[in-house]
Amino acid sequence: MTDKKKLDPMEAIKANSEFLRGTIQEGLQDPITASISEEDTKLLKFHGSYQQDDRDIRDERRKQKLEPAYQFMLRVAIPGGVATPNQWLAVDELSQKYGDDTIKLTTRQAFQLHGILKWNLKDTIKTINDQLMTTIAACGDVNRNVMCNPNPYQSDVHQEIQDWAQNISDHLSPKTGAYHEIWLDNEKIVDTKEEEPIYGPTYLPRKFKIGIAAPPSNDVDIFSQDLGFIAIIEENEVKGFNVVVGGGMGSTHGNTNTYPQLGRIAGYCAKEDVIDVAEKVVTIQRDYGNRSDRKNARFKYTIDRYGLDWFKEELNKRLGWELEEEKDYHFDHNGDRYGWVKGKNRWHFTLFVQNGRVKDTEDYQLMTGLREIAKIHTGDFRLTPNQNLIIANVSAQKKKKVQAIIDEYGLTEGKHYSGLRRNSMACVAMPTCALAMAESERYLPSLIDKIEDALAEEGLRDQEIVIRMTGCPNGCARPALAEIGFIGKAPGKYNFYLGGSFVGDRLNQLYRENIGEDEILSILKDIFKHYAKERQENEYFGDFVVRKGYVDAVYSGLDFHKEPGSVTK
Repeated sequence: MTDKKKLDPMEAIKANSEFLRGTIQEGLQDPITASISEEDTKLLKFHGSYQQDDRDIRDERRKQKLEPAYQFMLRVAIPGGVATPNQWLAVDELSQKYGDDTIKLTTRQAFQLHGILKWNLKDTIKTINDQLMTTIAACGDVNRNVMCNPNPYQSDVHQEIQDWAQNISDHLSPKTGAYHEIWLDNEKIVDTKEEEPIYGPTYLPRKFKIGIAAPPSNDVDIFSQDLGFIAIIEENEVKGFNVVVGGGMGSTHGNTNTYPQLGRIAGYCAKEDVIDVAEKVVTIQRDYGNRSDRKNARFKYTIDRYGLDWFKEELNKRLGWELEEEKDYHFDHNGDRYGWVKGKNRWHFTLFVQNGRVKDTEDYQLMTGLREIAKIHTGDFRLTPNQNLIIANVSAQKKKKVQAIIDEYGLTEGKHYSGLRRNSMACVAMPTCALAMAESERYLPSLIDKIEDALAEEGLRDQEIVIRMTGCPNGCARPALAEIGFIGKAPGKYNFYLGGSFVGDRLNQLYRENIGEDEILSILKDIFKHYAKERQENEYFGDFVVRKGYVDAVYSGLDFHKEPGSVTK
């Protein structure tokens, strides 16, 4: 366990916070500044918000001797990404009233609102709570939004795994009264015996992510999760789950002790035991995670440090029973299925939302169209792990009305887009993310325009290829699993990765470091030409570049930083 003499400063902040209270309430009432204190910004993450500023105007405001244009990003946790039409309308209204007139659908099936001023933060969170949603634990050193497969053609199975996602989320939610006191005006609880039965007073060493996958779809990227559950389905019924541990995408440039990692299967449990397993896994990370170095504090490093066999022994001991041997399963994709799909008794329409940004532009009224659908919709909305949206559980009677609105506003399932664009993801990055080193969401669409031209020259425009970009190595859009991945290094410069698998079970590898658009396009043109000529039947792009030796097949993060050609087969 961690040496207490060498604790990271964040550990003291948590320990002294009175279970996440800090001085957040006082900071919100300070009229002198639009910001809150540095320590409170760290605690605010547990409440679902990040303090940010508009980096586009940061220098200009500095010249004018003004403080940065502080604003807050607010993340709404909705387990499995399922929201009612009324909840959608509430988030839409808040984005217009207090935000930047957009909604971000995240890669973890949550809503994000941007541009909220400090003075409006409390009203925004209270309104979210009134709609039976929450922001607690959407960020911070706790278990975050539990993901699950939203697949519309697995209607029966989906409801069950959605229930498990909700139950796991509820069970692992922090129990502190701070959230209700600060945001919902509950009377402060003066209780010297207040405790967090699962987390303890200092919570986890770092964030913790859980996902549930329903084969054959791996859209939740199960191997990127700290803890994953692969549903074992027999005769259209969930029997139990393979337990996957120790995945994670984040790393730090220049620090080879940090790396993305694939989760490994530890065994199998019956579905009735899944909450018990989740709790005990979290407590292992609580007790053995690195609290001295936050860059090495994720669960993947705990597993790599102690070993998978040690972990299984420790888990079995805490459970009081042993996991069974893993069961057979098969994944065949990690993308979405667009357009109308018929479930058992209902229809589902999967809409392509480029990089998850719901907004109105002059030529595409996406936000308005979805608002009109929400007004008449009697089913639900499902946020996909690929930043898209499913208008789900549409009755046969309502289908024509929904389709009429889709037609009126030109809402698209993306069929006219290239296979590359339909399989693209980008994080927010500039101008609001403080960690971004380069553009991502604002840049990837234009880069894809140019890559599409290169694909079209080789007759590959409709080829399905997974491409992902982030503005920093934190990995929010899971770029280390992409067939083509970009991680921002500096303005206009990216580390360029190749070789992830189409189904999300292999890491990619660095192919070129710190390059710009011209070099990216030149390299890809040559590889696409090679791919068009020498690919095997039904061979995915990521498999081709591995087979042809551009990069190695990387199945462990411990090999992620190795030079191509040096990874042991």
